[in-house]
Amino acid sequence: MCPTAETSTPAGVSVAAGVSVEAAAERFLRRRDLDPDTLRTYAQTMRWLRREFGDGAPLRRMTADRVAAAFHAAWGGAAARTWNRHRAALRSFTTWAARRGWDLGDPAAGIARRPEPRGRARVLDRRHVAALLERPDVPPRDRTLWRVLYESAAGADRVLSLDVTDLDLAANRARATKDGVLRWVRWQPATTRRLAELAAGRPCGPLFLTARRPAPARMPDPADLCPVTGRARLSYERAAYLFKRATRDLDPDGRGCTLHQLRHSRLTHLGEDGWTAAMLMDLSGHDDIRSLAPYADRPQ
Repeated sequence: MCPTAETSTPAGVSVAAGVSVEAAAERFLRRRDLDPDTLRTYAQTMRWLRREFGDGAPLRRMTADRVAAAFHAAWGGAAARTWNRHRAALRSFTTWAARRGWDLGDPAAGIARRPEPRGRARVLDRRHVAALLERPDVPPRDRTLWRVLYESAAGADRVLSLDVTDLDLAANRARATKDGVLRWVRWQPATTRRLAELAAGRPCGPLFLTARRPAPARMPDPADLCPVTGRARLSYERAAYLFKRATRDLDPDGRGCTLHQLRHSRLTHLGEDGWTAAMLMDLSGHDDIRSLAPYADRPQ
């Protein structure tokens, strides 16, 4: 086997001085063992690294003190999960570099892992969400509801309160009024077709309906009854139960997931993609931008 530039250096001699931050970062991201979600996260950290130290700078400039100072300046005010995610990416990069003889020491030595608060909703993996939204064993109504909830990052109560007349399919959105204030529920174009099929033949009434007509003794208010099918508006309790039952395999405890986890996961995924708190607020309809700060990365 012929020696390469990475393997021909004498033992104990670092070649980090001759490798630039840009070259190392680009090679690190070309790895074939990275799934799309991990690659997206690592790419954000590498962009920060290149911006902080300069593309042409040698790796030897990445001392523990310099990296810690830059890291704290960039993510010192971020949520623990964001902090730990970038820290893990940095450690993965240095471990990978060390295997190639680019001895950097431990640049993350001054960056301690932060404890993540308990009780916060668990984030669903993007791949699991994508598979969930296309499950053939789930009725179209439920798949469509989940798609709207995830893509809009809106609260379940708001989405379930939508009527057919609220739909603005041409603009991929629907009107949702709360306390007299107009809010828009927005989704992706592919979901518009599913909503059109769901509402076909119904000029008015609730958008998401129960599977059966209500019993005469349990008739809902006229506003919650479809005049065409005679079925009632799908309740939050029923929708939550059906989602929990369908997601037992995604829950480590086997109890299933909550509708709120769809919203929480969407906000987390968008934050990982670089969305700011203001952008998230515009999509989700949150009343307080401060509640979205944990989802948004500061440096982009």
